[in-house]
Amino acid sequence: MNRILALVILVFLSPLFLVVSIFILIDDGFPVLFSQKRIGINYSFFKMYKFRSMKKSTPNIATHLLTNSEKYVLRVGRIIRKLSLDELPNLLNIVKGEMVFIGPRPALYNQDDLMKLRIEAGVDKLKPGLTGWAQINGRDEISLEDKVKLEKYYIVNKSIFLDIKIFFLTFSTVFLKSKNISH
Repeated sequence: MNRILALVILVFLSPLFLVVSIFILIDDGFPVLFSQKRIGINYSFFKMYKFRSMKKSTPNIATHLLTNSEKYVLRVGRIIRKLSLDELPNLLNIVKGEMVFIGPRPALYNQDDLMKLRIEAGVDKLKPGLTGWAQINGRDEISLEDKVKLEKYYIVNKSIFLDIKIFFLTFSTVFLKSKNISH
């Protein structure tokens, strides 16, 4: 179901993909997409796709680890990050079966501290998601421990109703209010 829905959304949003791609091209040329090694279900690895919001010369590390990260952000990157449009190519990962719509956000390949906590809590058994319970309850502003507690809550209370709630709260929290985005 996730894969089919993601494919339909990709087709529907293709004009938006084209517009964002053109702005990235004008700002900093090719490539338009950025891929990064992420951790999937059961500590497997996959390449997660995003719209490139940073310059080609940016080191391939987590944004919060960069010294003066603002100097690397594209002009259009500020906008696509604020609106979370950089995450839209994650739909390709859903079509490929590497991600789902609702689940814990995929950790970077080198986030051993986060993955240790996720393994202890059993969160590593879930496919990573485009959004999740931790995303709408703090996103970048909460500690790793709190993030994993929220992800554990999701596992224990997982239901279609909770997924629907997360979907609508994601839209209002992340897209309409642009809350809890620190970089």
